Amino acid sequence: MTFMTIFLIIFTIGVVLVVRWTVSVFVRQEMDELALIKDRYEEFVSVKKGLDGRKTVLEAEVTQIFTLYDLTREITKSFSEEKTFQTFKTKLAQNVNFTDCLLLDPLAQDQIKDKEPKNYTLLTLTGQRRKLGILALSGVSEEQKEKVTILANQFALALRRVRLYQDIERLAITDSLTEVHTRRYVMERFDEERNRAQIHKTNMAYLMIDIDFFKNFNDQYGHLTGDQILREIAGIVKAHIREIDIIGRYGGEEFCVVLPDTDYGGAGYVAERIRSAVEQATIKAYDTITKATVSIGISVYPQDGSKLNELIDKADWALYRAKKEGRNRVCSFGVYGNEDVK
Repeated sequence: MTFMTIFLIIFTIGVVLVVRWTVSVFVRQEMDELALIKDRYEEFVSVKKGLDGRKTVLEAEVTQIFTLYDLTREITKSFSEEKTFQTFKTKLAQNVNFTDCLLLDPLAQDQIKDKEPKNYTLLTLTGQRRKLGILALSGVSEEQKEKVTILANQFALALRRVRLYQDIERLAITDSLTEVHTRRYVMERFDEERNRAQIHKTNMAYLMIDIDFFKNFNDQYGHLTGDQILREIAGIVKAHIREIDIIGRYGGEEFCVVLPDTDYGGAGYVAERIRSAVEQATIKAYDTITKATVSIGISVYPQDGSKLNELIDKADWALYRAKKEGRNRVCSFGVYGNEDVK
């Protein structure tokens, strides 16, 4: 074998080794780049999954916000508790499956105990540490109970708004001392009843009630005792009239009562019952135990007038006559002498 042949063999082997090494280095670089690309791809896939998950969460949150907005918008349209609850039930049915939905009084323990063993979910609705009601639902799945709780909290806010409006309305038409209606409210109702009596051709009576010698109570026992006597007598009057009758504090120690669908005979009967009840009552005012009497004047629509001012003036005139004739008695404007009740 010549030297040239040996040289060619060695050269060829060297070239093959160099080529193999070069190819190996190139392949290794390509593999590293592929691994890097794979890692980046997997990172992008992970990020995409995270974004998709976040998108799903955001969509659920947006849906919930719109649901709450729509619910709030609808249930705050009315100041009626019944209408507000019916609207809530309608909106709840659009978002949650249930078979029954009731609003219970938190003080009605019998109703609440009746629902507990019947697979009802009971949710207490509260507002500023005050129980507003118990929401009783049946047929609600475990998966939907969280949504029900969220919607129930929104309903509680609307219910608190309704109750607050009712409280403000009640305070606006209620005398703070005696807890009967204010004069302005009674006059508004008086006008309504007069119009109704005119349309239906019926009678309506009006009573003016005055506590006899009330100034003496204030002078002898003080104004706090006088206030308590006013409260007690207001309670007696309320206890001896019908639910449809309207009592108010006319001013000072005077009360007025509107009696729908009542003629002279009926008005006289009611007035005498009030007078007798006050006369027989023993009034306890703080450390004072005392007795009181009232005088009552009556006017009747339409016999004594067709206008409010006429009926008020004539009842007041009859009251003046009752006081002039000795107090603790009932006088009617259109009835004189022995025909008066007392």
